Amino acid sequence: MKAFLFSTRMQKVSVLLFLGWVCFLFYAGIALFTSGFLLTRLELTNQSSCQEPPGPGSLPWGSQGKSGACWMPSRFSRVVLVLIDALRFDFAQPQRSHVPGERPVSVPFLGKLGSLQRILENKPHHARLYRSQVDPPTTTMQRLKALTTGSLPTFIDAGSNFASHAIVEDNLIKQLNSAGRRIVFMGDDTWKDLFPGAFSQAFFFSSFNVRDLHTVDNGILEHLYPTMDSRAWDVLIAHFLGVDHCGHKHGPHHPEMAKKLSQMDQVIQELLERLENDTLLVVAGDHGMTMNGDHGGDSELEVSAALFLYSPTPLFPTVPPEEPEVIPQVSLVPTLALLLGLPIPFGNIGEVITELFSGGNDSHPQASALAQVSALYINAQQVSRFLHTYAAATQDLQVKELHQLQQLFSKASASYEQLLQDSQEAETSLKTLTAELQRFLRGARAICIESWARFSLVRMAGGAALLAAACFLCLLASQLAVSPGFPFRPLLLVPVAWGLTWAVLYAGLAVTAGSKVDTVVLGAVAAAGSILPFLWKVWVSWGSNRPLVPLLPVPGPVLLLLLIRWATFFSDSFVVAEARATPFLLGSLILFLVAHLHWEGQLLPPKLLTVSRLGSSAPTGPPRHSGTYALRLGIGLLLCTRLAGLFHRCPEETPACHSSPWLSPLASMVGGRAKNLWYGACVGALVTLLVVVRLWLRRYGNLKSPEPPVLFVRWGLPLMALGTAAYWALASGADEAPPRLRALVSGASVVLPRAVVGLAASGLVLLLWRPVTVLVKVGAGASRTRTILTPFSGPPTSQADLDYVVPQIYRHMQEEFQGRLERTKSQGPVTVAAYQLGSVYSTAMVTALILLAFPLLLLHAERVSLVFLLLFLQSFLLLHLLAAGTSVTTTGPFIVLWQAVSAWALLATQTFYSTGHQPVFSAIHWHAAFVGFPEGHGSSTWLPALLVGANTFASHILFAGSRLPTAPALALPV
Repeated sequence: MKAFLFSTRMQKVSVLLFLGWVCFLFYAGIALFTSGFLLTRLELTNQSSCQEPPGPGSLPWGSQGKSGACWMPSRFSRVVLVLIDALRFDFAQPQRSHVPGERPVSVPFLGKLGSLQRILENKPHHARLYRSQVDPPTTTMQRLKALTTGSLPTFIDAGSNFASHAIVEDNLIKQLNSAGRRIVFMGDDTWKDLFPGAFSQAFFFSSFNVRDLHTVDNGILEHLYPTMDSRAWDVLIAHFLGVDHCGHKHGPHHPEMAKKLSQMDQVIQELLERLENDTLLVVAGDHGMTMNGDHGGDSELEVSAALFLYSPTPLFPTVPPEEPEVIPQVSLVPTLALLLGLPIPFGNIGEVITELFSGGNDSHPQASALAQVSALYINAQQVSRFLHTYAAATQDLQVKELHQLQQLFSKASASYEQLLQDSQEAETSLKTLTAELQRFLRGARAICIESWARFSLVRMAGGAALLAAACFLCLLASQLAVSPGFPFRPLLLVPVAWGLTWAVLYAGLAVTAGSKVDTVVLGAVAAAGSILPFLWKVWVSWGSNRPLVPLLPVPGPVLLLLLIRWATFFSDSFVVAEARATPFLLGSLILFLVAHLHWEGQLLPPKLLTVSRLGSSAPTGPPRHSGTYALRLGIGLLLCTRLAGLFHRCPEETPACHSSPWLSPLASMVGGRAKNLWYGACVGALVTLLVVVRLWLRRYGNLKSPEPPVLFVRWGLPLMALGTAAYWALASGADEAPPRLRALVSGASVVLPRAVVGLAASGLVLLLWRPVTVLVKVGAGASRTRTILTPFSGPPTSQADLDYVVPQIYRHMQEEFQGRLERTKSQGPVTVAAYQLGSVYSTAMVTALILLAFPLLLLHAERVSLVFLLLFLQSFLLLHLLAAGTSVTTTGPFIVLWQAVSAWALLATQTFYSTGHQPVFSAIHWHAAFVGFPEGHGSSTWLPALLVGANTFASHILFAGSRLPTAPALALPV
């Protein structure tokens, strides 16, 4: 017995080590793939200074003889930067007048920034409106980085949007501090992390709560006007968040957006009245937003932001064009630097807005044009220096294109020097020189974008191959683990030895060659070196004369379906249309399951299976059932799949598509009656979900036990449903609550979701404590009920005791009723009915799923409860469809069929899209981080990340835990 127990423990240790190795393989594959897919670039720490001109030669024209002149004399001594988060370009456009014959267009966000339009009409030489073209990713931290450094953050920075770190590159804030300028900031606390200690005075407000439209904006307004009037500043930055949060909460077409934009218009009007002649006003949006109010991607609406410039003194030589000019967002960085008399940040790749350096009048066109060319030349010198330094530090830039750019810049530099010496030809050569400098600057930006957006196909292919090998390893392990006498433990020593050998060999070669050891490549080499010998050893151990078909027990049609699914990921169009392709594949699989069960004659009766005696497996009654039962289940599954497709969110690549309006929260609805009707429907779906689960458990006798988990299902689940419904009521009407009740509503919004999560956690703990409860009832005239909780009595005496739960319960039942059987032998056979035995596996799983569903449901919008109801209906129907062809008397270990695994995977993906998700940054539901935490999380990042992750992968979490088929209850004559 001791030897057997020791062997059992060693087998468990071997399995755990094997799982750890598999996790390492997956981690190494993912790390290698992402290192080639997620775009990165080298951040230089070099800093520009007035003492070091951007290029050889004297200071440009206009700087000589000026006291305190840096690269160029300053045009303004003060600047007010008003950053309105998510100020899309069309938000700054006026309401178009109605054209006869056309349908009038009236949207809440048009025409609300009327002060901008009035200034453009009344003072055309003082103001200009631009369409600012934003580089993706369109997340706030990356945009702030671009607006201050002039560089291009890459997509790998998007993960740092809510865990920002200090900017190490040269930037405008650092240059202002070096020049001794006083910077006052108020607004989004992201700036505190990006520029720690950089402000002479700062008023930071938490930016993470996207449901709060007013706290940040009202906090800014409290300090903005007194600060402006004090004049104790040189640069004033105000970062408003209300428009962005309104988009996230309500969308741009909600009346609340009109109120927010009107508030911003009033702010701009107040600032215009307080400006002095030496002050420049900049009103900018860091990015736009989609039709749903989100951002993060690269759609046209997300990358289109507004930029408005105004000065009390004339600033532009001409009137504004009929259509606003489109400029890159990073162009603001060199423009502000030169206007304030600062060096351009070292890593800037933006192009100055030339018309701002004309002097504001057109009386001296030649001097104005020469000033614009000088600004362009300084800009080009700075960019050329950056390219030279960056190319020397890394090999990212294309050598051929870089050489062509340097030739173009050398030619433009010669033309500029000649222009300064011979001003007579200035009029004929200014336009040519301007075109050459602009072509160089735009070419430099293009080469940087191309180089920093280049993927490493070798790493991506290597990572994908390593992941595929790890998946194949898991398949082999699932089949070989049940093979008798398979040498599992000795094989674990092989990958460890080979992996270490290959890792040491790679590190030695790298050190010998004088190159840096890449930890990602090191891990990938160790993983590949460990898995390849293992697969070879498996092949040798299995035997070359034995076919591999038994190792791949996947039905042909299912394998074909999986291959089609795998192939779609290599097509852009299928990736975009995945939300539509997945239901099609799921429907095809459902039809195959129904047809396969019918044609192969595998349908079992959905009634109580009977076994004559313990030890006998001869069934009584009809062995099979007609295909009508499976057909009804299949039709129900297809219907639920179709209904779930009504909840969808359109991808950015399909602008003609219209997203389902039912995915938005009830708080964004206008009209009390419609909101109340939808609230009733959501509560009805919640109650239906609860009732369906309870009826299913009651059908198999799982609600008759007096044990704590069963009691919790009876009373705890209704309490969780009540708490969820109450929280929805508060969340949908929080903005309409009377002032005297807002404190109560705020407190309840914290307590209710936490209470639901606490109840769910308590239920899961009880379920882990008592996962198996079997109700036994003795027949033959005597009524006796008892709950058997112990899966087996005493230590295991055989391997079967470790492999099977149901046989252990059978044996325990036999021992419990042995005396009863002896006393009633003369009266004939006694029937022992185990009402919960047929669903002994699935009952605990279904209970766990419903406990997980309530917290996950709280993280979504209220109307997604209908999707959750469909999710559970699909689960039950699929469980019964699979159980219709699965016999509980099948010998051997418990096996989950590939048909079930494929169906669960497709259902999880379909529900992912039906809950309003898309695999893009802009579709992440950030509001989930504030469920139960309306005031934010302070400095904590793991908890909001956990909540957002649970919201995103809710369907996968639920379906991953429901891959166990069920069978009906059993009646066992003993």
